[in-house]
Amino acid sequence: MDRNYHVFSNGRLERHEDTLRLATEDGEKKHIPIENAEAVYLHGQIDFNTRLLSFLNDNGIAAHVFGWNDYYSGSVMPERGQTSGRTVVSQVRAYDDPAHRRDLAAAFVRGSIHNMRANVAYYDGRSADLDATLERLDTVADSVAEADDVEELMGVEATARKAYYGTFDSVLRDEFELGTREYNPPPNEVNSLLSFGNALVYANCVSAIRATALDPAVSYLHEPGERRYSLSLDLADLFKPLLTDRVLFRLVNRRQITTDDFETELGECLLTERGRQTFSKEFEETLERTVEHPELNRKVSYQYLLRLEAYKLKKHLLAGEAYEPFRRWW
Repeated sequence: MDRNYHVFSNGRLERHEDTLRLATEDGEKKHIPIENAEAVYLHGQIDFNTRLLSFLNDNGIAAHVFGWNDYYSGSVMPERGQTSGRTVVSQVRAYDDPAHRRDLAAAFVRGSIHNMRANVAYYDGRSADLDATLERLDTVADSVAEADDVEELMGVEATARKAYYGTFDSVLRDEFELGTREYNPPPNEVNSLLSFGNALVYANCVSAIRATALDPAVSYLHEPGERRYSLSLDLADLFKPLLTDRVLFRLVNRRQITTDDFETELGECLLTERGRQTFSKEFEETLERTVEHPELNRKVSYQYLLRLEAYKLKKHLLAGEAYEPFRRWW
């Protein structure tokens, strides 16, 4: 898989000969090789022009933009490598069929709960006694089959996630407490880490979907809306426990991120540039990790698992193959 590149400096991103060059405000010039680039993540205040956008498009590179306070703002996506009207028609038909949509939404919820449970099971006995939460998640997972529609499934997923987030204060060292999940703005360090990490997962899912002919705006669990790729929200729910949460646990408990890596003002707690760089570095290293895939009989990276998920959904929609959501098996 190709790499992601994160730009935190302020300046101008431009085409220089056959590569990308960042000219920072202090006059420094840095080059980003495009030969193995999947996407660039723009965290700083970056200027660019249409010549750069054409260059990114020609090389199939996405630009994910993080705006003020490092909230995800949007993506500049290259022209699709694959275009299929048949795929989009099948995708929309599944959305318009209440039973079909409900089954796909249920699959996303089942997978999400399984992956949250895998994290709780890992830390059960290591950090605290989490048996009660494991039982709670099992009960909630059983209720997926009883949900009649997507709205009920969203409630089931929210119940599971509330129980799951309730374990964070037991898993994390004492200086870090989640309390309750809050955002816009995040009020404390753990909420800030969750928001930043989840935005990275979402953007990576946008890139994974781009590799297929699926329309990223047509989704099944989350309601399609304006100005967002809601299918990325569906896929991201499956991978947040593996990517955002495990990276968060490692960095905090190993003291690679401390309370000094945050700035708090008027009830808003945000990562500093150093904090974002530390998290992004660990996040990218996690994406590059590999695991033996039981069906492919070869090792694949965590990043490739995202793309496989999009392809599995596409196969389901076009060929009728049963869609089984990503469930951590290792």
